[in-house]
Amino acid sequence: MTATVLLVFGRGVVGDDGGYRLTAESVARTHAAVAYVHAHEAGFRAATDARVVFTGGWPHGPAGAPDPPAEYREGELMRALAREAGLDAYARLDAETRSRTTLQNLALTVQDGLLGAARFTPAHPLGLVSHPWHLPRIRLLAGRVLGLRGAALLDVPVTGPDPVPARRERAARVACRLGYLGLRTPEALLRRERGLTRAAHRVERLLGGR
Repeated sequence: MTATVLLVFGRGVVGDDGGYRLTAESVARTHAAVAYVHAHEAGFRAATDARVVFTGGWPHGPAGAPDPPAEYREGELMRALAREAGLDAYARLDAETRSRTTLQNLALTVQDGLLGAARFTPAHPLGLVSHPWHLPRIRLLAGRVLGLRGAALLDVPVTGPDPVPARRERAARVACRLGYLGLRTPEALLRRERGLTRAAHRVERLLGGR
């Protein structure tokens, strides 16, 4: 089946003296979305609400640094790159620009209404664009935020290296399973994430004082 609604997950923005630019991994994810649309051009042209949502604010910014200005956040930079590739001829392009985590990518996209009125099913799945190591955690969180599982989600994996320690990613998935157990709305999930983040910071401060 072809997914004619894609959710593209960012992988960082770099700020330096030359301004703000996407990391190579974020560029690769954007290119993967472009390649998928071109490979399924007929399906996108036939769809009544084809869209690609690029999601991300500034997840890897240094502590205390200001956010990038408007038009230079992760989702916006990915969308601009996709427009340069002509993707807006096949689908509506949107950007969610407030998120800093994978959970926030999903929850804020829902809160901002960027997925439209689409009903996702195995016949009409939601496409998830990211690196292979990231997709299992996205699927786990999409089940919490969107209530979607199995064939209602379609993986669009990015080719190319993006080394992430396997142990760290397994720990992140376990934390998602346990930390968000029983929660089913974006608002409740975001509240829990804020609480878990505050607790983690308190532990770091305590350990740092030893």
